[in-house]
Amino acid sequence: MIGDIHGRCDLFDELILAIEQDDAKSGDAQSTVVLLGDLVDRGPESARVIETARQWGKRRKVRYIAGNHEEMFLESFEDKEMLRHFLKHGGKETVLSYGIKKKRYNELTMKELQGELHELVPNKHRKFIEKMEDIIVAGDYVFVHAGINPKRTLEEQKASDLRWIRDRFLKHREPTSHVVVHGHTIFEKIEHTPYRIGIDTGAFRTGNLTALVLESDQRRLIQAQEKDGTISVAHTDFA
Repeated sequence: MIGDIHGRCDLFDELILAIEQDDAKSGDAQSTVVLLGDLVDRGPESARVIETARQWGKRRKVRYIAGNHEEMFLESFEDKEMLRHFLKHGGKETVLSYGIKKKRYNELTMKELQGELHELVPNKHRKFIEKMEDIIVAGDYVFVHAGINPKRTLEEQKASDLRWIRDRFLKHREPTSHVVVHGHTIFEKIEHTPYRIGIDTGAFRTGNLTALVLESDQRRLIQAQEKDGTISVAHTDFA
């Protein structure tokens, strides 16, 4: 499971290499990578993150969960108010990552920019995002972007909660049917309780992109960490 990438393809590249090297040590075991959403916005290389994620899925089994930023991105193609909202929350960096010059970006009206978006973003990228999943259940775990509504069963969850929920989920202290692995909310270090594991370590802000490895009853972390322009990879265990 990989937390929110938010346009940091430099970290994503290194994490992919580290995951593949780690996976190779496991021999013939079949593994699945899950991206927990928010591939885009805020960081400088959203377009390259999308393409890298697409291509990785052609080489191995990768599943993709849609985050709230993917939702905003898709809706921006048709809804000008959503486009305005999207741009204020990191979408400007996503648009620029598709090759439009800053000068031209600044000159366009919202309506013109929306038209430009249809030209800039390859259709294959839109289709890729449209096919992303909302929730994945595997054994005792459930994987989502933001969290779950603790008052509803997994079958009753709404997509809006799975992509946007925060306090109602984070402050919940009672047992849930599954351990929820999620992103969306930034933690300096991963946050884990008996019922949830938050692995968004704020890649665009902190330079730390986290992957959680689940193997039988073991949990490990692989992290790509950027400091002073140099990216290193750290492997750690946790209970």
